[in-house]
Amino acid sequence: MADKQAETPAPREKLEDQVGRHGEERASDDKRPNSELTGAKQTEDMQQESIEVAQEAMSKFTIEKDIAQHIKRTFDERKGPTWHCIVGRNFGSFVTHETKHFIYFYLGHCAILLFKTQ
Repeated sequence: MADKQAETPAPREKLEDQVGRHGEERASDDKRPNSELTGAKQTEDMQQESIEVAQEAMSKFTIEKDIAQHIKRTFDERKGPTWHCIVGRNFGSFVTHETKHFIYFYLGHCAILLFKTQ
């Protein structure tokens, strides 16, 4: 019996993005970690705001879940619902998001994925 390759679904351009891996429970201990933008589909102002809110969250919290919660709630309040945030050192993701409402970046060794859905 011949092996069959699974068909890969066609990507939905500019709507779906694939990123890293998931894991650790604690964020970086850096006081003001450097940011490294990995991927963004946001305005430059929103990118800067995303990084600033994440830096604020990391200065207040040490547990990744709490950092993610702070970022998500801040964006829900400022930009309207519904935002999703994943924070960690080792995670994978495949998401669908609203156009121009996606960012994936690192602060120190901690990855942050932030995106909006309807």
